[in-house]
Amino acid sequence: MGKIMVVGALGQIGTELVEALVEKYGSENILATDIRHPSQVLECSFEILDATDSSRIDDLIANYDVEVVYHLAATLSAKAESNPLGSWDLNMKSLMIFLELGREKRIKKFFWPSSIAVFGPSTPKNNTPQRTVSEPNTVYGISKLAGERWCEYYSEKYDVDVRSLRYPGLIGYKSLPGGGTTDYAVDIFHKAVSGEEFNCFLKEDCMLPMMYMKDAIRGTLQLMDADSSSIRIRSSYNFSGISFTPSQLADEIKKIIPGFTINYQPDSRQQIADSWPSSIYDEEARSHWGWKREYDIETMCKEMIFQLSQKVES
Repeated sequence: MGKIMVVGALGQIGTELVEALVEKYGSENILATDIRHPSQVLECSFEILDATDSSRIDDLIANYDVEVVYHLAATLSAKAESNPLGSWDLNMKSLMIFLELGREKRIKKFFWPSSIAVFGPSTPKNNTPQRTVSEPNTVYGISKLAGERWCEYYSEKYDVDVRSLRYPGLIGYKSLPGGGTTDYAVDIFHKAVSGEEFNCFLKEDCMLPMMYMKDAIRGTLQLMDADSSSIRIRSSYNFSGISFTPSQLADEIKKIIPGFTINYQPDSRQQIADSWPSSIYDEEARSHWGWKREYDIETMCKEMIFQLSQKVES
């Protein structure tokens, strides 16, 4: 088997994906890459990589005999708004490099994450269907929607085995927030476990689709393991976990940490959140390749608080 390369391996998703891939396929078969050095030793090979550097990517593909790529490097929603052109360049140029490698048959399988950001203010908010109006009004959303169209194009025209999920907000304990609008739902746990009050940049009743990271990683691997014939959507699959508001999340945390306090100070990120769905309908993912979430808000909160408390104690 050729090696698996993870691009953007030190980010929120990449941190946990690399661990899962090492456990599944062995450290000798995984190459982690990022634009910065890791803060601790990884259990697999690591190389510095700018995801827009096509010649460096060519060298790594050849030198490590890479056949499968998970491309996670991107500028996320909130950060992208402060640097539109730079964010577009990273998000789109890097995607096209790997799609071209797929067209040239230099890689056999390619994962690229999309996002609920592809939807916009005109999209139905509740149980947003797989195929619906997509008119994003953020740089991040525009780049993800364009990326979906390119993925489907390369699949249909050049038979590239590209697979994608529209990630909701992701919540995990192994890395810090990375600049996304849904990242309040990660930071809130760090503040709660540390005994600090939390200033939330979204309104208390802002309902958004979320997912515990363990479910997201499991679903990603399940999609990539599925037989190619069962992947009937090559743009990106709707991918649903849990929907809740900041106040509902805070109430669940208070069941475990009664003294936790939260304040609401909405900022510019609220406008981004207002353009996104409240809940996602993912029948296609469930029926095509068997997706099913395992974590609800209660089980997620219990595990997040337990794991972060362990970190604080150590």
